[in-house]
Amino acid sequence: MNYGNIKECDIANGPGVRVSLFVSGCRHHCKGCFNAETWDFGYGKPFTEETGREILRLLEPSYIQGFTVLGGEPFEPENQPAVAELLKQIRMVYPQKDIWCYSGYLYDSDMQPGGRVYTEHTQEIFKCLDVLVDGEFVEAEKDLTLVFRGSSNQRLLKLKDGIACGNWP
Repeated sequence: MNYGNIKECDIANGPGVRVSLFVSGCRHHCKGCFNAETWDFGYGKPFTEETGREILRLLEPSYIQGFTVLGGEPFEPENQPAVAELLKQIRMVYPQKDIWCYSGYLYDSDMQPGGRVYTEHTQEIFKCLDVLVDGEFVEAEKDLTLVFRGSSNQRLLKLKDGIACGNWP
């Protein structure tokens, strides 16, 4: 997996001050995407063990509320193994910090067994997440008044033990 950027103090992609990882590779190609350069799976730098250690170090301060992974597309099958491993490490080292993920795929269809991007790593990722923002960005439904979403079709799903159990907050 490659990644395009790590934001050390992100306040736009979840509550509080966060560390955010923008992975590379996305097949959605949403019109009006704010991060179109990350559509290319080869964009950015290779995600290594050292990158993972750096993220864990960045999460250490008490003022960091949590971690967000977005992209690109974290649930592209090529990205899921590295995303799952990173999230498991974060959850183990920082169980008190919340973890958010943004995906253009839909939780209840694309990410379930038999769905377009379901892999052996999908449930591992879900079990680490507190909130999943799902649904493609739809430029015609863009709404700047929405909290932590770009378009009104996107959902903020609260997860518990890997299962969607309501809307955030």
